[in-house]
Amino acid sequence: LRKRNFQSGKEGRAFPCLFQALHQLYYDPNIENKNLAQKWLMQAQVSPQAWHFSWLLLNMDKVPEIQYFGASALHIKISRYWNDIPADQYESLKSQLFTQITRFAGGSKIVLTRLCVALASLALSMMPEAWPCAVADMVRMFQAEDSNVDGRARCLALLELLTVLPEEFQTSRLPQYRKGQVRSVLAQECGSVFPLLEQLLQQQDSPGFIKQKVLKCFSSWVQLEIPLMDCENLIQAAFTALQDPELFDTAVEAVVNAISQPDAQRYVNTLLKLIPPVLGLQEQLRQAVQSGDMETSHGICRIAVALGENHSRALLDQVEHWQSFLALVNMIMFCTGIPGHYPVNETTSSLTAHLLDDILSFEPDKQAVYQQVYRPVYFQLVDVLLHKAQFPSDEEYGFWSSDEKEQFRIYRVDISDTLMYVYEMLGAELLSSLYDKLGRLLTNTEQPSTWQHTEALLYGFQSIAETIDVNYSDVVPGLIGLIPRISISNVQLADTVMFTIGALSEWLADHPVMINNVLPLVLQALGNPELSISSVSTLKKICRECKYDLPPYAANIVAVSTGESWVRSNKTSQCMWLMQALGFLLSALQVEEILKNLHSLITPYIQQLEKLADETPNPSNKLAIIHILGLLSNLFTTLDISHHDDDHESNEVKKLPVQQGPNPVSTVAARLEDASVCAIFEKSVKTLLDDFAPMVPQLCEMLGQMYSTIPQASAIDLTRQLVHIFAHEPAHFPPIKALFLLVTSVTLTLFQQGPRDHPDIVDSFMQLLAQALKRKPDLFLCSNLDVKAVFQCGVLSLKFPEAPTVKASCGFFTELLPRCGEIAPVGQVVHENGKVLLQAVLEGVGGQASRSLMDHFAEILFALNKHCFSYLSVWIKEAMQQDGFPSARVSPEQKETFSQQILSRERVNKRRVKEMVKEFTLLCRGLHGTEYTADY
Repeated sequence: LRKRNFQSGKEGRAFPCLFQALHQLYYDPNIENKNLAQKWLMQAQVSPQAWHFSWLLLNMDKVPEIQYFGASALHIKISRYWNDIPADQYESLKSQLFTQITRFAGGSKIVLTRLCVALASLALSMMPEAWPCAVADMVRMFQAEDSNVDGRARCLALLELLTVLPEEFQTSRLPQYRKGQVRSVLAQECGSVFPLLEQLLQQQDSPGFIKQKVLKCFSSWVQLEIPLMDCENLIQAAFTALQDPELFDTAVEAVVNAISQPDAQRYVNTLLKLIPPVLGLQEQLRQAVQSGDMETSHGICRIAVALGENHSRALLDQVEHWQSFLALVNMIMFCTGIPGHYPVNETTSSLTAHLLDDILSFEPDKQAVYQQVYRPVYFQLVDVLLHKAQFPSDEEYGFWSSDEKEQFRIYRVDISDTLMYVYEMLGAELLSSLYDKLGRLLTNTEQPSTWQHTEALLYGFQSIAETIDVNYSDVVPGLIGLIPRISISNVQLADTVMFTIGALSEWLADHPVMINNVLPLVLQALGNPELSISSVSTLKKICRECKYDLPPYAANIVAVSTGESWVRSNKTSQCMWLMQALGFLLSALQVEEILKNLHSLITPYIQQLEKLADETPNPSNKLAIIHILGLLSNLFTTLDISHHDDDHESNEVKKLPVQQGPNPVSTVAARLEDASVCAIFEKSVKTLLDDFAPMVPQLCEMLGQMYSTIPQASAIDLTRQLVHIFAHEPAHFPPIKALFLLVTSVTLTLFQQGPRDHPDIVDSFMQLLAQALKRKPDLFLCSNLDVKAVFQCGVLSLKFPEAPTVKASCGFFTELLPRCGEIAPVGQVVHENGKVLLQAVLEGVGGQASRSLMDHFAEILFALNKHCFSYLSVWIKEAMQQDGFPSARVSPEQKETFSQQILSRERVNKRRVKEMVKEFTLLCRGLHGTEYTADY
C-alpha cells in the first residue's frame, strides 16, 4: 500500500478493462451486458486496485458518470476498508479529498456529493484522536480566501459537506462504543456549524438556494440529538423562512426534525418558547385552507402536531401555562377538521390521532383537573372525527380510485381506534351523546338527514362496542330499538348496521327478548351478495353468543342460509363462515333435531362428493371436492354438543352436561369414509378432543392403510393432530407410535424414490417430526426408527425451492437440536452428520434459498450454537475454507468476519444472530447497500 500510495497517478492505460466495463454499463443497450458489467465493476470497487483507478476516473476530462463511479469507489474503500490505510497516509488522503471537492465545487453536483460523503466517512473514522477538530477545519478550509474557486460555489460545497456528515454518521459501520464517542464529538462541533448557518440565513443578500441548503444542513444536524436550547436561534430563523414559498417545505422539515427529536422534552423552557411562533402560523393556515393550498396547510399542521403530540406530557406538566397549551390543542383540532374528504381533498387530518394520550398517565389528582379542562375538547374531537369519517356522496365516491378507497378505509380504522381511547376519558357520557344525536337524526321528520350522517354515528357506536364492554350501558336498548327505524338505501350504511348488530351480540345474549328486533334485518341482508361479508359475520357472532336463545328461529335461519341462490352468489370464505354459524346454531338443539337438520344440510354435499369421486380427476372437480370438504370441516369445527367454548385464544374448555345420544360429528364422519376423510377427521378431532378417544385405535389403523396405499399430505396432517392431542396419554401411545413409525417408513421410501414431486408431503412430514419432538420425544427412542435417515431427509428438504417446505424443515431441526443431550440416537446422528446440516444452511444463506427464510435458517444456527458449540466452531471453519462457498461474491475476510460473529458472545442473542444472517446473505447476493434492501 505504501508503494502504491493513495494519490492520483497517470496510469490510464493500465485499466483498459475498467473503462470498457464502464462504457458497457452506461452506453450498451443490451441489458445482459449491462448486468455483467455492473457485477464486474462492483467487484472492482472493493479490490486493492480501486485506490489507483478511483483518482484516475475523477480527471476533469471524464464524463460525470465515470467521475461518479470513481468517487463512489473512494467512499467504499474508506468506509469499508479503513483498516487497510496506513496511519501515515491519513493526511495525504484528507488533503487529496479536499482538493477534489474544491475542483468539483462548481462542477457536477452528483460527483461533488459523493466526494463529500467520502470525506465525511474519512472524518468519522479519524475523529477524535487523529482529527480532533474535523468540522472546524472543514469550515476554515472552505472559508479561506486564497482559493481560486468562486465564493458562492465554495459555500455550497461546504454546506453539502456539512449536510452529509451527520447523514453518513447515521449509516456508518462504526462499532457501538465508537458511535457514542463520535456522536459526542459532533454534538460539540455544532458550535462551529450553527453560527455559520445563522449568519447565512440572516444575510440579506443570501440567495434562496443558499438558504434552502442551510435549512437542509440544520435539519441534518438536529438528528444528532443536539440540545434543543442550542437550536433555538435556527428554529426561530426557520419559522421566519416559512413565509417564503420557496423555502417553505425545507423550513417545515427543519422545524419538525428539530422539535421531534426524543431528547427535546428535557428542554421545557425552549418548548414553551416555541408555542407562540406556532400559534402565530394560524392566520397563514386559515388562508391556505380557504385557498385550497393543501401543501401549506399540511406543512403548518405537521409543525403544530410535532410540538403538541411529541411533547404533550412535558407541556401538560406546566400547569401555569395551560392556556397556551389549550390554544395549541385547539389549533391542532382545527387541523383535524380541515374541510374535505381524506385522502382526496385533504391529507392533514390523519396526523392528529393521539394528541392527549398522556393525560391518563398522570396521577389521579392531576388527571381529574386535566379531564375537567379538556372534556369539552374531547367532545369536540368526537364531533370532528365522526364528521371526517363520513362517506362522500355516492357520485363523488364513484370517481375515487381503489387506492383512495383503501386509504379512506384505513383512515376510518384510525378514527375507530381514537374513539376507543376517547371512551376511556368520557365513559358512558360519550355513548349517551352519540345515542341522543342518532335519536334526533332519525326522529326529525322536518329535516331529513343524509345516510352519511347516520352511518358515521353508527360507526362511532360500533367502534366502541367492538372492544369495550357496553353490556351495562343504559343506551343500548334504545339503540337496538332505533336500528329497525333506519332507512337502509346504501351498501355502506347497511354494512355498518350489520357490524353494529354484530358488535352488540354479547349484549343480545344477555337480553334475548331483543333478538327479534334485529335478526330479521340480518337474514334479509343475507340475500344481498354485496352485504355477504357483514351479514355472515354478524350472523356468526349472533349464533355463537346467543345460540341457546335461537332454537325458535333455527328453521328460518337454516332455510335462508342454505338457499341455492345464496350459495351460488357468495364467495367461498363467506360460505365457510356461514357453515360455522350453522354449527353454533345446531349445537344448541336436541340431538334428534341436530341429526334431522344435518341430514337435510349435508346430504346434497355427500351426493355431490359421490358424483365427483366417479368422475375422471381434473382441476375443476378437485376444487369442487376441496370446497365441499371445507364446508363440512367448518361445520364440524363449531358443531359441538359438549358445548366446548369457541374461544380460539384460550385453551380452557367449558364442560356442560352432555346430551344423551350419538355425537353428530361421529355420525356424519362415519358416513364419509369413502370421501377424502382426512380433512374432515382433522376437524372432528379438534372439535371432540377427549370424546374422540374411543375412535383413536380404529382411526390409526385406517390412516396407516390409507397412507400405505396412497401417501397424501392430509393423512400426515391428521397423524400430527393425533400426536398432538393423544400421544402423551399412555393408553393411546401404542397405536399412535405404530402409526408414526409406519408413516415415517413409507415417507423415507418416498424420499429414496425421489421426493421432488411431493413438496406437500415433505412439508407435512417435517411438521409431523417437529410435533413429535415437541409433544412426545420418546418416539425418537424407538429402536426401529432410522434417525439418521430422518435427519438426511430433513437436510434434503432444506434445499427444496418451495419456501413453506424449507420453513417446515427448519422447524424440525429447531426442535431436533435441543434434544442432542437427552436422546442418545439424536445426539449421535447430529454429531456425526451436523456438518452436512450446516453446509445446507449456509448454502441457503448464500443465495440458494429465498431471503424471506433467513430468520428460519438463523434459528438453526442459533440452536447449533447453543447445543453443539464445540462441533460448530470446527464445522464452520472447514465449510468456509471452500472456494466460492457459500457464494462467490463474498471475500475470505467477509466469511471470516461472519464466522467470528456467529461464534462470538453475541451467539446467545437470537435477534443478533438473525441480524448477522441477514447482513451476510445480502453480501452473498451482492445486494448489500442497494435499494433492494431498504425494507429488509
